[in-house]
Amino acid sequence: MKNVLIIGAGGVGAVVVHKCAQNNDVLGDICIASRTFKKCEAIIDSVHRKDNLKDKNKQLYARQLDASKQENIVTAIQETASDIVINVGTAFINEVIMDACLEAGAAYIDTAVAEDINIINAPYPWYAEFEWKRKPLFAEKGVTAILGAGFDPGVVNAYCAYALKHEFDKINVIDIMDVNAGDHGKYFSTNFDPEINLREILEDVGYWEDRQWKECEHHEISRSYPFPVAGEQKVYLMGHDEVHSLSINMDVDTVRFWMGFGEHYLNCFQVLENIGLLSHEPVTTAEGQQVIPLKVVKACLPDPSSLAAGYTGKTCIGNLIKGEKDGKEKTIFIYNICDHQECYNEVESQAISYTAGVPPVAAAILIAEGVWDVKKMVNVEELDADPFLDLLKTMGLPTSIRIEEC
Repeated sequence: MKNVLIIGAGGVGAVVVHKCAQNNDVLGDICIASRTFKKCEAIIDSVHRKDNLKDKNKQLYARQLDASKQENIVTAIQETASDIVINVGTAFINEVIMDACLEAGAAYIDTAVAEDINIINAPYPWYAEFEWKRKPLFAEKGVTAILGAGFDPGVVNAYCAYALKHEFDKINVIDIMDVNAGDHGKYFSTNFDPEINLREILEDVGYWEDRQWKECEHHEISRSYPFPVAGEQKVYLMGHDEVHSLSINMDVDTVRFWMGFGEHYLNCFQVLENIGLLSHEPVTTAEGQQVIPLKVVKACLPDPSSLAAGYTGKTCIGNLIKGEKDGKEKTIFIYNICDHQECYNEVESQAISYTAGVPPVAAAILIAEGVWDVKKMVNVEELDADPFLDLLKTMGLPTSIRIEEC
């Protein structure tokens, strides 16, 4: 049994706490830590309200934590006797948390690659500038780190590993596609941290095609695809975390990431961009107050965790994979469908948070059971996908496969 420290109390953090509580016979005592203590308490109240604490004899408690300082995190790990840290806080402090885990000897899991808050449009490929620099240290100390263990990145990486093991002799093209065919009823909102989400969409697009990095402007390239359940949807090429690791760890010609956006969302986004409200550079108001426009937008938008109660519809996230099997061309779409209302009924969250929050808990369970406790730093596609996808099916994220016409 392994104790768990969860850092971050946003929408994804809430799902992580619920799912850890449902599996605390394996994950032991659970501490949720955040700069805002009241958010942690609200999540714990939600767990009790939904009766999601499996073993009532295990602890579920909150701790205030400034995770921008390594020494604070080390102290929290030690005082909570945590064996596994699940980082679902802002990606801007990933490296600080990783270094604390190295110092304290706790396994590390995150759901997104680190970012430098001061850099927009870093030259591709930039992934190796952050977490990967610590690979030798994690191997030397025998500490497990699983990077990008959300859904995308995360489950989609596992889909690639699974497909290569079971469906293909060789994979040539991977197109990861994410659409949300749901409705939250708000005029405009992001489904997770607006600062991270809007920066991600604003940046130039980097993609791996014909075994080389290429770039284009955001929303420059689009396509339509007939998704299961969600139907025909228009998706746009975007840069994304998993393209970096898959381009290195999978012997493939092309890896691209596509996301669906409705016309209303794009119109709102373009207005914000055109008038400078997506900038992370400070501006001074007429009253002499210095503000960062993107942070002001974030403060004005709905908290993503507040969207859950009224959210309807479904998400579809999957990989369109093309390759060869037994000398013949083959194409599959391997995917998950997730229902917003079902997620709310179970854990009082919407499907975007649910799909991102369930997988790191599955990864923690596999570490606790020794299956994924690899004593080094890895991305999800480097691990055996079978136990991960099997576990996710029991936890609410089943996988389906559709054979496509070549």
